[in-house]
Amino acid sequence: MIPVGYRAKRVSLRPDQLQAEAVVDINSVSNCISKNFANYIPYWQHNGYWLFDSPEIIRRLANEHAIELAGTRLFYYEVYELQFDEDIGDWIGFEPELGFPTAVVLPTLKNLEGFDVVTFSAGTSAECSPLSCNYLAGEVETNSHCLLASLEQAQHLLVSGRFTYSEPGPFRIFAVYSVEWP
Repeated sequence: MIPVGYRAKRVSLRPDQLQAEAVVDINSVSNCISKNFANYIPYWQHNGYWLFDSPEIIRRLANEHAIELAGTRLFYYEVYELQFDEDIGDWIGFEPELGFPTAVVLPTLKNLEGFDVVTFSAGTSAECSPLSCNYLAGEVETNSHCLLASLEQAQHLLVSGRFTYSEPGPFRIFAVYSVEWP
């Protein structure tokens, strides 16, 4: 797994449309249900994975632009080194966008919440998390955060075609960790 960065999110409870009683809240990587702390991309402070190298960068950006962080949770992400291309049915490599420096500061403590499958049709920032955005968690076993239990489960579901036609891929697998604000 590759360390790819941090993001603050406003975690939402399970929407009524998601028929997955085990799901309590949505810790997905996508911005579809649990929103990012801001539309941060126009500030150009993100790294080559379109996340932040440290929590301090998020705090500085929020302070400079009067963005409220109260009520957000801080997440740290790692990504599996290959993405699944459903068109060819195989795993292929990808790299961070080289125009943005990437130097992720590793957290001292992190709590694994689970694994998310995320679409990257544009190849830059995370798009949709079909488990929550397309309500696949109603058909696939997830934990209380609408995430998968393991990397292997995510790989199996992708290879077996469970995510095909949910959203345009390719698909990347993220380990989602909650971390405390420093």
